[in-house]
Amino acid sequence: MTDSKFVSRSLREWVEATTHRTMRDQARYVKSLGFSMPQFFLLMQVYYKKQCGISDLSEQMEITAAAASQTVDKLVHSGLLDRTEDPSDRRAKQVTLSAKGRELIENSIAERFRWVDKLEKSLSAEQKSKVREALAILSEASKSIDR
Repeated sequence: MTDSKFVSRSLREWVEATTHRTMRDQARYVKSLGFSMPQFFLLMQVYYKKQCGISDLSEQMEITAAAASQTVDKLVHSGLLDRTEDPSDRRAKQVTLSAKGRELIENSIAERFRWVDKLEKSLSAEQKSKVREALAILSEASKSIDR
């Protein structure tokens, strides 16, 4: 196998392993809280964007505005989102995470990466150095692709 194919295969295996592990752990955590993945995804969108309109969420989630609005309603009633009028358009609504919603998302992020912490602890100092160097290279290459 050529070096290029070996690297590509190794990268694909790593991406598959991390994606599977992260998504499985995240889905288990979300399910244990009694939320659907669409509800959780909407909360994550608001977490990263800080404040969103219903139409923004609708576009991001590729669902109708009515479906986004219904999901927001449930999350507002659960105390996870706060809804206010958009100052530039009184007909539109803006949503932000409540303190309870922020705590839930931050706990879920910690849960999602718990296995990474265990993985890091299992590596020797030499392995950690190699991984840090390789990941820096991959991160930079990834950024250059996006430019």
